[in-house]
Amino acid sequence: MSVLSACYKYRYYFLLLGISLVAVLFLGNVPAESQHITTSNRVNHQLTLVTKNPQELKLTENVHKTLLDNGLTVFIKEVHTAPVVSVQVWYKFGSRYEALGVNGIAHQLEHMMFKGTTSRPTQFGWLFSALGSDSNAFTSYDQTAYYGTVEQNKLKALLVLEADRMQNALMDGEHLAKEKRVVISELQGYENSPEYRLNRAILRSVFPNYAYGLPVGGTKADVEKFQPEQIQQYYHQFYHPDNAVLVIVGDCQAEKTLATVKEIFGNIPKSQNISNPSPNRREALTFPPSLVGKGVRGLGQEMTVSDAVKSPQSPIILREPGSATLLQAVYPLPQANHQDIPALEIADYILTEGRNSRLYQTLVESGLANDISGSVVSLHKAGWYELLVTADPDQDLTKIDSVLNNAIAKLTQKGITAAELARAKRQLEAAIILSNRNITDQAMQLGNDETTTGDYRFTDHYLAAVRQVTAADVVGVLNKYLAKSARTVGIFQPVVTQAKEIGTKQSPPHIRENLSGNSPVPPSEMMQYLPAIDTDQSDAQNTAFKLPQQFTLANGLQVLLLSDRSTPTITLSGHIKAGTEFDPGEQAGLAMLVTDGLMSGTKTKNASTLAKALEDRGATLDFAAYRNGVQIEGNSLAEDLPVLIKTLADALKNSTFPQKELELNRQQALTDLKSDLDNPAEVAKRIFLQSIYPKKHPLHQFPTQESLRRIKRQDIVAFQSKYYRPDTMVLVVVGDFDPDKVRSLIQAEFGNWRVSGQAPSIEYPQVSNPSSLVRVNPIVPGKTQAITYMGYTGIKRQDPRFYQALVLNQILGGDTLSSRLGAEVRDRQGLTYGIYSHFQAEKDFGTFWIEMQTSPEDANQAIASTRQLLQQIHQHGVTATELEMAKRTLIGGYNVSLADPEELTSNILMNQVYGLDKTELHTYTQKIQQVTLDDVNQAARELLHPDQIVVVTAGPAMLASQSVR
Repeated sequence: MSVLSACYKYRYYFLLLGISLVAVLFLGNVPAESQHITTSNRVNHQLTLVTKNPQELKLTENVHKTLLDNGLTVFIKEVHTAPVVSVQVWYKFGSRYEALGVNGIAHQLEHMMFKGTTSRPTQFGWLFSALGSDSNAFTSYDQTAYYGTVEQNKLKALLVLEADRMQNALMDGEHLAKEKRVVISELQGYENSPEYRLNRAILRSVFPNYAYGLPVGGTKADVEKFQPEQIQQYYHQFYHPDNAVLVIVGDCQAEKTLATVKEIFGNIPKSQNISNPSPNRREALTFPPSLVGKGVRGLGQEMTVSDAVKSPQSPIILREPGSATLLQAVYPLPQANHQDIPALEIADYILTEGRNSRLYQTLVESGLANDISGSVVSLHKAGWYELLVTADPDQDLTKIDSVLNNAIAKLTQKGITAAELARAKRQLEAAIILSNRNITDQAMQLGNDETTTGDYRFTDHYLAAVRQVTAADVVGVLNKYLAKSARTVGIFQPVVTQAKEIGTKQSPPHIRENLSGNSPVPPSEMMQYLPAIDTDQSDAQNTAFKLPQQFTLANGLQVLLLSDRSTPTITLSGHIKAGTEFDPGEQAGLAMLVTDGLMSGTKTKNASTLAKALEDRGATLDFAAYRNGVQIEGNSLAEDLPVLIKTLADALKNSTFPQKELELNRQQALTDLKSDLDNPAEVAKRIFLQSIYPKKHPLHQFPTQESLRRIKRQDIVAFQSKYYRPDTMVLVVVGDFDPDKVRSLIQAEFGNWRVSGQAPSIEYPQVSNPSSLVRVNPIVPGKTQAITYMGYTGIKRQDPRFYQALVLNQILGGDTLSSRLGAEVRDRQGLTYGIYSHFQAEKDFGTFWIEMQTSPEDANQAIASTRQLLQQIHQHGVTATELEMAKRTLIGGYNVSLADPEELTSNILMNQVYGLDKTELHTYTQKIQQVTLDDVNQAARELLHPDQIVVVTAGPAMLASQSVR
């Protein structure tokens, strides 16, 4: 898929590096989302939709474009579906502008943009957090972007902050030295991934003389050499209004907002190096001397497919520690706005998207591979097509490669069917609409289109072109670009290793750090740097969030419906109490294999037919087993809700779990397990939980090769029959529908689902915290970054201290850039790329943990500093200013989240699962506001235990040689 849709698949394909501000992981036995930002640019595809006919959608018809006198391009789009607004600044400067020796400088500069300004010498992450902004940043090949989404009355405050750092950012040596350590820690995290390392090697070969062959984040060797003068030079060279795009989308008035923009940004001078104000002005930019004569083409030099190196005869082979075999093929492509890209996108969907795709059928269904994915990467100067196959180490790669090439050749020789073409078009169009329904993504679409293609209306033109693609066009681009001779192939052959526990359970001596306090600048002083918040609400749209309708079927199925006509889409979420907590100890992984098999066939449909019903409509339906339940996620266009509901009901009531499909699912689960045991984060999380909870406790159990192989088909059938019941299920539907019609549909499809006897339950035994510090260090060979989990048992969701704990956690480590942990361990000491804390308060159990990523040599110091900071808050509490800022952050962030259909649906669902009143959706903010300083300090005394804590650090073997501290 292209830049426009790569994120709609489950794998990443081109690198965005940035400051990650959120990392809430499920402490279960299903892999959580990776915390490093390696996903494609997301583009929105419009909420203000006036028709349900996708072919009539216009994504940019309500966009106002203005070019200020200083060259700043401004886009304003009024979207009054929720009282929030997104502010984004996109700079036309990314890794494409770099060369050997300064590779990664754009990414380093992005980090420095959070270190403060001459007028606000404080961490900008703290300021964004205090505004309740959902903020982040990323660096890519063609651009660097900064974005924040807030309640609409904070629009001006965000604009003030972005204007300030556009012209006044601090780039001093002290900050740079610390942030270089942070960036190196981040890069080490990427290097932990075999897929990342393989992709780097291939792109270096494909583009040996062009910056697209360099890693976006740079290399450790280059980063270590950066000097303040270099960073300042690049900042002054590229950060100015005539090299930037300002995007504002949300609940605002265009005319008034433009006047505010002119007031705040209008006096920022344009660059002295740019004399050409045309849309192609970036080609007139001058280069710092470090970019000249390095042998890598950068800005101002044109590039075509022919600039890529001719495919080598032999594949690039990496033999390194790992778990799965990877085969990746890369084919050079033209730039994003080339006329062939829509047909290439359709070809990719036909090859790799869904169970009925050509390569899934020939590679995965046959058992040759565990996964196949593809991506059309479309950038400003060029692009490439990637195919990635994941297989067990004992599979025949020669055969896999032959099957892959034969499948492509068959497409070129025999063509595609009308049904395949129609399905691919529908999938692509639906994915674009479904995956970008919130305000942030609408702004992303405009910023990405303008900076990548030079036309903010590009997505409209692109979708129109997709609709015109013919079968002959698809065959034509396959012949033109996907010839075997055009590709570069890389192979990752794992040297199979296994994590080992090398630590002992002991109490290490403390390392004393001279902490500078909770932040480089005390919170009481930081308050002065916050811009004023607009209290004039007269022009605001009075958009009140409605409460869902709720009813229960006779069989006990609970249903909540919330009609939202702002977008012609459906978001479905469900929960069944059939999670891994019910796994027998000797069959850990049973609940997971049940969810994997729900779409493997029913009494009337085989797996292909079930999948086809969804794929033909561009709908998705996924199941995942977590510790305390099965999560159901579905999305579709509004007109396809009946297909979604009927397929869900059929899968839950009538699954047959064919033996052949079970063996495929088992093999994929075994491969996933190997990958988990090669992932320091998964290893640390697993051993962390097993060190807290004793054997036979539900949270101690994780799948093993032996337990997965022990599971029989009859075990799966019996588990599904026993635990999949309507009286333990909650179903939430949010979107464009008539509630009465949907209620009738659900009654018709689920009303005959019978239940007998009492629903199974499970008792979670009480677990005490350790009497002293427990330290365990599992080795994961071949890794460069260490991952640490530290914590103990926590509170449940129904605990009366829950809201106090939320506020306490926000102050402690709820946000890497604005918390005490972030200020001390990340900002002051530069020991980690990310550090977070979390109270996972479930209905039946709770766990408190802190997670951090560090260089191996920094792990012990970071752990010692974290424990000391826990001790400080435990003994001395927090300040009134911290309390106020944490409450602002939580309330603002929550209100922003309710404007996202997926987050809104999830909130409604989990409130019901936890047994809360449906009014919790709106009383949550009141309960946060009522938390007092005494409440939080009491919670700190009761819930923080720095000397009774489990610490698990997983990573390279060098950790074993360090003295335990």
